[in-house]
Amino acid sequence: MRKALVVGINNYPSAPLRGCVNDAAAFGAIIETHGDGDPNFAVILRTNIAKKGELLGLIEKLFSGDSDVALFYFSGHGFENSLGTYLVTPDASKNDVGISMTDLLVIANNSKAKNRVIILDCCHSGAAGTSPITGGVTTTINTGVTILTASKQDEVSMEVNGHGVFTNLLIDGLQGGAADIRGDITPGSIYSYIDQALGPWEQRPVFKTNTTEFISLKKITPRVSKETLRKIIQYFPEPEHEFPLDPSYEDTNSPNIEHKITKPFAEPDHVEIFKDLQKFQSVGLVVPNSASYMYFAAMESKSCRLTALGYHYWRLVKQKKI
Repeated sequence: MRKALVVGINNYPSAPLRGCVNDAAAFGAIIETHGDGDPNFAVILRTNIAKKGELLGLIEKLFSGDSDVALFYFSGHGFENSLGTYLVTPDASKNDVGISMTDLLVIANNSKAKNRVIILDCCHSGAAGTSPITGGVTTTINTGVTILTASKQDEVSMEVNGHGVFTNLLIDGLQGGAADIRGDITPGSIYSYIDQALGPWEQRPVFKTNTTEFISLKKITPRVSKETLRKIIQYFPEPEHEFPLDPSYEDTNSPNIEHKITKPFAEPDHVEIFKDLQKFQSVGLVVPNSASYMYFAAMESKSCRLTALGYHYWRLVKQKKI
């Protein structure tokens, strides 16, 4: 069971925001299903929360039980003072601005859910997971907890054209920008995607985790199918093996096509293998030897070999993890 509480708050009496509700709605919609339409997260979307107690109750309910994944997303105001950092609620007062990130972490740390994911798009969100007692120096997160935030503790989180900069990139990543070869999108790949997209002078995302294996937040159609990927150990029986090529692997090297051709002419079985190898090359698993492109490696009877990434996936297939 995978469940998500998605919160976006615009309606702050003294400092209203514009993009948080839209961002929460977009995020909730994109994680509700996988790329093929299969169910993903059971989402509760709340954009009309008015009081701290209401939000706290929803958070406690989210992290109760032993679900496979419990995900909390918040877009709204963040506030920092000498006592800590807070998710601000519309009923904020001078001495009670909202839910402290310390309390949020305690609830997540104590949860029996196998994986707990916290995603925050608010100012000072990088404080999540740290203790105000140590001045934010020490991170204390239990096994299975992952935190991804829009900015560092001393930074604000920007809105542009009515949308959060961070959540815009988060949505792009979940649409496929952060997917790996198998179509998995993990918190780590999302962070890497956002980190590379933001310039060095802009807000910096923060990523903290205590886990031995990343979960997939969403699956999309992979760039290389599992069936094709599993053939990698057939084409490369050993990781150091160099697959020999010749013109018979190139589909266009056929007497039926009017251009310069050479023997041996294209053979259907070889062409199918070559198409797989070209797919591997397109995602960085294979490179041609002594040639710029796979086409020339075939036409010049050269070879191709696994890259370091290719060896990684070769091992996964060999270990029957794919």
